[in-house]
Amino acid sequence: MKLSDETIAVLKNFSSINQSIIVGEGNTLRTISVMKNILAEATVSENFEKSFAIYDLNEFLNGLSLHDNYALDFTNDTYVVIREGRRRVNYHFADPEVIVAPPDKQLQLPSEDVCFQLDHSQLLQLVKAASIYKLPDLSVVGENGTISLVVRDKKNDSSNVYSVDVGETTEDFVFNFKVENTNKILAGNYDVVISQKLLAKFTGQKNNVEYFIALEPDSTFG
Repeated sequence: MKLSDETIAVLKNFSSINQSIIVGEGNTLRTISVMKNILAEATVSENFEKSFAIYDLNEFLNGLSLHDNYALDFTNDTYVVIREGRRRVNYHFADPEVIVAPPDKQLQLPSEDVCFQLDHSQLLQLVKAASIYKLPDLSVVGENGTISLVVRDKKNDSSNVYSVDVGETTEDFVFNFKVENTNKILAGNYDVVISQKLLAKFTGQKNNVEYFIALEPDSTFG
């Protein structure tokens, strides 16, 4: 087995959420942050025949970059063999007990109160604006019939503010995220659904990735 470029991109993204991962049997990858405020899931083209744990995902991926045309051999229960020609690496698995892993039960939104689409360019511009102006907060604001995404410092009334309109609404609300959490989303177009119970779901329209991100407790609806 060789990991596709798409799967490598997903794993690199997941390593920004949690440095460790437990890969289960099948073609679904899942991870959760140590603080348990971000959960991500992706369907990939590879089918893994056994479950295994990797403690330092970045280290594992960097090791793969040493090879041009490798093959992964999962025959051994305690390590994976990375083979290429005369070269061979035995990369040892971690103890699953030391890794913060997602719950087995599929996560569901408790309610679906606000929905909109977020495209790739909007996401990139929000991330860029937050970086340029050093803004820690991203808010989804419903006001005067419009849904806007706003990056700002909500604790500073005189901070710079960058906003983009993404939809229409009949409700008034302010859903707050930490920019550092929304920065974990892989670039792409997303369908976004937010629950007033302080949880949001970002579903990739083409990249088969889904994120659940917790809202900040000062969020309001209605």
